[in-house]
Amino acid sequence: MENWGLTTYRETSLLFDPLTSSISDKLWVTMVIGHELAHQWFGNLVTMEWWNDIWLNEGFARYMEYISVEATYPDLKVEEYLLHIYFAAVGIDSLNSSRPISSPAESPTQIEQMFDTASYDKGACVLQMLRHFLTDDVFQRGIVRYLRKYSYRNAHNQDLWDSLTNTCSEEDFISGKYCYSSSQASKNAYLFAGEHLDLTAMMNTWILQKGIPLVTVTRKGPHLLLRQDRFLRTVLPSDPLWPTLQKGFLWHIPLTYKTDASSTIHRHLMTTHTDSIHIGEEVSWVKVNTDMTGYYVVHYEDGGWDEMTQLLRQNHTALSYKDRTQLIHNAFQLVTAGHLPLNKGLDLIGYLQLETHNVPLLQGLSSLEAFYHLIEKRNEFELTSKLRTHILRFFRAVIEQQTWSDKGSVSERRLRSELLSLACHLDDPPCLERARQTFKQWLQSNGTLNLPTDVAETVYSVGAQDDHGWASLLHTYNMSSSAAQKGKILFALTCSRDTNKLHRLLELGLEGKVIRSQDLSSLILMVARNPHGHHLAWNFVKKNWDTLVRRFGLGSTCIRYIIVGTTGHFSSPEEVAEVQSFFESIKEQASQLRATQVARDNMQKNVRWIQRNLETLRNWLNQQMK
Repeated sequence: MENWGLTTYRETSLLFDPLTSSISDKLWVTMVIGHELAHQWFGNLVTMEWWNDIWLNEGFARYMEYISVEATYPDLKVEEYLLHIYFAAVGIDSLNSSRPISSPAESPTQIEQMFDTASYDKGACVLQMLRHFLTDDVFQRGIVRYLRKYSYRNAHNQDLWDSLTNTCSEEDFISGKYCYSSSQASKNAYLFAGEHLDLTAMMNTWILQKGIPLVTVTRKGPHLLLRQDRFLRTVLPSDPLWPTLQKGFLWHIPLTYKTDASSTIHRHLMTTHTDSIHIGEEVSWVKVNTDMTGYYVVHYEDGGWDEMTQLLRQNHTALSYKDRTQLIHNAFQLVTAGHLPLNKGLDLIGYLQLETHNVPLLQGLSSLEAFYHLIEKRNEFELTSKLRTHILRFFRAVIEQQTWSDKGSVSERRLRSELLSLACHLDDPPCLERARQTFKQWLQSNGTLNLPTDVAETVYSVGAQDDHGWASLLHTYNMSSSAAQKGKILFALTCSRDTNKLHRLLELGLEGKVIRSQDLSSLILMVARNPHGHHLAWNFVKKNWDTLVRRFGLGSTCIRYIIVGTTGHFSSPEEVAEVQSFFESIKEQASQLRATQVARDNMQKNVRWIQRNLETLRNWLNQQMK
């Protein structure tokens, strides 16, 4: 909490112990501290006028985490993870249940729910887009002006836009306090060689309107034809609901694009539903939304994705690592939304065997992992087995390059953690063997052996599979004074395939002595992530609903995470009906929560994904096995 003069933290967000904290823990602690310190300006020095604009606090603090940590700890290379804010925001904003960044908030429950992905992540994305659109210099000067002018005061959206375009009163000019000069003011308010920019009109489309645009791109001779729609992952264009859900949506989109003809980043402001840009005949490829600085999803129509797949296979370094990462992300989002067949997405990531940058590799891995986790929770044993074999075979060379140590750069260490964790989860024999051996050594040392921090969680998770290992870990959890170590052990304990053990953990969490109450919501989500525990976790939530609401508060982040997290992998109509029936039974509370809508949308999306893609996946895997 960012109180002025006394910033307070949980131990997990403040303490870093090189012996037990992994590189992800270090990144987390540094980012949280950056976030809370940013609030001394955004939130404390200048405070939003009312809760509907909480993004002026939280979106800025989320964005400034990256700016401040980049400046103070360049070795952490946080710029590589800025895209994850976009991916988190797109995930929620492409559901019909999303909300505008600035939304009405009157009751305490409504206010509490404003502390969500829209305020934090989408708020930060919009600031990043604005900074790249206005240029660093104009953006920074505007922010300084905003902070000076509204110091010890309250501000709302309009005050920010006015500060950025330097719309100042005559009095401001004369006093020289906030404004530089009238010539400076007019210079800032214009962009693109004198074309007047109405920043308020542009930004209202991002702040007061929910959702995210989908920009569909088609090549026609020397022209690039553009169309914008609202991007939805729950409804297909062929659905009767589609026209209603698209009605009235229009964004002012600051487009950027690159071609193979030059290294120039071209800019274009799209303010209509359809548009076209002259790019010339001799261009062989066009990549829209350079480095994903713009908050929109791009779909390449009429063979455009085949062109991208071809480019990645022949010369992937022609695009930046951010562009490659964004292509992978957008392709699988479009698969979920029904705009792209799954096999096209899988073909696109085929190039990853040539990839040397860890960020696109991690993105490809997480795309495959996401639907693996969906499928493993269904009774699709043969398909699960084939997909497991494919993932392990596909990433075999990279898995074998990993050392069980803490050596390397931040992204190398993060890749190691993710890869080895997944390999052991997929029952990869060499991975399991190494983890069991290391766990045995740890047990023999009575827990005094310091495991490499980046693989400790994986080692514990494999060790937790037998009774003795699980009991030893629970004992160590009880005795440990390191918050980082306790977090890794708790995750490992929830990886057990024994439902009695999982049930016992949930009961301990509810009791609040061995496992603190503040860890209960993340414990429930960890159990739900386990294919042996996802129904168990949901049943636990239903049974203890009143206790959970009393403990955390109806509008709290914890309740939101619990609702969305425990239902997030349900993918059958029966599961959807069952959740729906529970929401009906708590109708009065459910009607106050946006999370129940998000949960419904998520499950609907999963049901459709399974209906649309299961057969394609089966056929594609059979082709690969030949």
